[in-house]
Amino acid sequence: MIASAVGSISGSVSGSISPTLSSAAAAVAAKTQKTDWTGHDTRLIVVAVLGIALVVLLTAIAKIHPFLALLVGGLFVGVAGGIPADKLISTLTTGVGGVLGNVGVVVALGAMLGKLLVDSGGADRLVGAIVDRVGEKRAPWAMVLAAMVVGIPMFFEVGLVLMIPIIYLVWKRTGGSILRIGIPALAGLSILHGLIPPHPGPLVAISALHADLGTTLLLGIVTAIPTAIIAGPLYGTFIAKHVHPHPPETLAKQYTVTEREEGETPSVWVTLSVILLPVAIMLAKTVVDVADDNAKSELHRVMDFIGDPIMALLVGVVYAAVVLRFTRAKTSDIMGAALPPIAGILLIIGAGGGFKQMLVGTGIADSIGKAANNSHLSLLLLAWLIAVGIRLATGSATVATVTASGIIAPIAATSTNTSTALLALAVGSGSLFLSHVNDAGFWLVKEFFGMDVKQTFKSWSAMETILSSVSIVVILILGTFVH
Repeated sequence: MIASAVGSISGSVSGSISPTLSSAAAAVAAKTQKTDWTGHDTRLIVVAVLGIALVVLLTAIAKIHPFLALLVGGLFVGVAGGIPADKLISTLTTGVGGVLGNVGVVVALGAMLGKLLVDSGGADRLVGAIVDRVGEKRAPWAMVLAAMVVGIPMFFEVGLVLMIPIIYLVWKRTGGSILRIGIPALAGLSILHGLIPPHPGPLVAISALHADLGTTLLLGIVTAIPTAIIAGPLYGTFIAKHVHPHPPETLAKQYTVTEREEGETPSVWVTLSVILLPVAIMLAKTVVDVADDNAKSELHRVMDFIGDPIMALLVGVVYAAVVLRFTRAKTSDIMGAALPPIAGILLIIGAGGGFKQMLVGTGIADSIGKAANNSHLSLLLLAWLIAVGIRLATGSATVATVTASGIIAPIAATSTNTSTALLALAVGSGSLFLSHVNDAGFWLVKEFFGMDVKQTFKSWSAMETILSSVSIVVILILGTFVH
């Protein structure tokens, strides 16, 4: 999905990085090194801040539906940011289409898979086994571990749609705020997406900075574990005492009510096979990508097709329909029933993609690069701050990683005192900072967990900020030992 990363959602898309996008990052680096800050750059920053504020006001104060608020906010940013009138609608629809064409399909397939698992009774049986083994008090720790295992080869949204039925069922069994269970899972998925290869962001940073893959992977794991613990089970337990969302009844019923009318409930192992099959397919693609240097080989082409998240989930849905042993009519009914509850979610995340694309189209990333080149900070901190700035402005972790890597690469080439592996991790860390209204992932989490905008800032946005802040501290500490 990353081939259209500028048109997909934040932090979180899938596929292979396009050479065009990498070239664009290099162009940004060259441009920002030669150009001084201008009044136009100041205007773009102001426009971005005002556009984000407008969306917050429309949703939180005026109580306008997020779909409409994001479209209005996006058009404001486009007009005020200087996008030509004849390009406004095409820019907006490119962003919307980029999300719905990729993440939308993933969410729909994930909803079908989750509904099949829940209605079979298998998901409930699996969750019962997990909770009985670890206990209700340790359930958040089990969730962060499960999310990190599931998320190894998966992009954030794919992991989320696979984890949602488990999150809902564990929450149903343990009670309290769903955030106690949900935040650890989100933390585990998100930290892997930002720091750990083979996720596309880290791979782009590794390539741009000429870092060693193995070293980056090792240091990434060292960084990710304490970070996920602090932002996951620890923060999740804390925020669950203060924020009590009300998950949508349609989703709560879809993911917690078992409706199997015939046949035996599948075993725990069958249920696990349904969940892990897409994981295994994508992991196999990753192994081929790393082990086979010939990108044009037949094996590469086959695995690029099979290992694409959409294809992997499609295989998973078909496999679930077979092994869970529903009648054909019942299978069709279940799949059809899975889609209406997510229709609103799809529209909202699509509008979020359009809003983000308007920000990207104004060229605000170039302005942030100029500001970075005038600073005199340590290279690790500078790399993190560049990624933070672009993440805040555009809402896309992928755009932040690609652009920040391009900006920092020529500077890193003249430095021998900073580990390129740690630089790649610093960029990934900054790309996670403060997901907010210009990130379609913000709206995805908000709708899945039934939160309002304020609650989403307190939980999801705060968790992302903790992930970014804790990870850069760990990276800076590692920087005193690794060069």
